[in-house]
Amino acid sequence: MTVLEDRIEMAESGEELTLDMMFEWLEKMPVPEGYKAEIVGGHVFMTPQRDTHFQIIFDILEQLRAAYPRKRLASDVRIDFPGRLNGFACDVAAFAERSVKDARGHWQYRDVEFVTEVISRDTAANDYGPKKDTYAAAGVPVYLIVDPYTAEWHLHTLPKDGAYHAVVGFPFGEEIDLTGTSVGLVLRTDEFPRD
Repeated sequence: MTVLEDRIEMAESGEELTLDMMFEWLEKMPVPEGYKAEIVGGHVFMTPQRDTHFQIIFDILEQLRAAYPRKRLASDVRIDFPGRLNGFACDVAAFAERSVKDARGHWQYRDVEFVTEVISRDTAANDYGPKKDTYAAAGVPVYLIVDPYTAEWHLHTLPKDGAYHAVVGFPFGEEIDLTGTSVGLVLRTDEFPRD
């Protein structure tokens, strides 16, 4: 049975669409190598992994290793968030010490302490819009947007009532002071590449 036939059968049965169903379809589709797929508000987005994107992610992961063991860090791994069909593959996610995966082997959004999204041209609106709102609604304490096109970073903290109440942004080269957060360290940005 093809993915299209699966969808038609589901529509005819009146069965409600779930993230598991959508990810199962994605696994059956010929997603090009080097692309990341995620679901934001029930819409599938696929973006290519660019070298600049990877270098920033790798840099952040290396720096986070001072505060987090490798097993509590993830990149491009499915995490289901509240709201309608939100299965994100965060560029970087760091999890609390108490974290355990659910019965299906997935990280739980409640355990996320830190998320970074590195901007891609075609999906920037998601990172600055619905994903930011979802992270705030989920109570993710620290959300960092890194934009290699503007060579700036934007830090969002203090989530309450579905919004972040503290936002600060600076150009690359300025340090990101996370010492007052659960992350507890300073991230250097002077080596972040630009696009």
